[in-house]
Amino acid sequence: MAQARRAARLLASLKPDAIVASDLKRAAATAGELASLTGLDVTHDAGLRETYAGAWQGLTHEEIVAQYSEQYAAWKRGEPVRRGGGELETEVADRAAPVVLAHADKLADGGTLVVVSHGGTIRTTIGRLLGLESHYWEGLGGLSNCCWSVLGEGARGWRLLEHNAGTLPEPVLGDDD
Repeated sequence: MAQARRAARLLASLKPDAIVASDLKRAAATAGELASLTGLDVTHDAGLRETYAGAWQGLTHEEIVAQYSEQYAAWKRGEPVRRGGGELETEVADRAAPVVLAHADKLADGGTLVVVSHGGTIRTTIGRLLGLESHYWEGLGGLSNCCWSVLGEGARGWRLLEHNAGTLPEPVLGDDD
């Protein structure tokens, strides 16, 4: 909760216009910290839930490797794997990216949307929004607890401005604006 309160203080300074969050407890509580500072309501959406990992749910890394070594190895190689019989990463992006886009479309020009979700869901959604092939999504890496990514509109679509950040974004000076 201390991490969520710290993140909320920083993100509140961006003056967000809307907050949408997964309806799972940790994400909802994290979004609630930001809502309490901004006075905004949180829209909860099941489409932002973490990847469903079937039989892997609740297992430690060591247990997964011991019980599902071949499936785990295939997943680590980047093969499309239904971990534990759960969702493919592309299916997570199929359900989460439209939620983000629908809420972003409701913003006024220059508006800020805060999306509170889970590491795997955020990574796959960013990959989809950036137009990356799913094989490359793992290259984005995960997110630490209560860290965030910042996307903005570029001349040719979405741009990743910050990733796994724990501080406020700094302006980028360059000739590609």
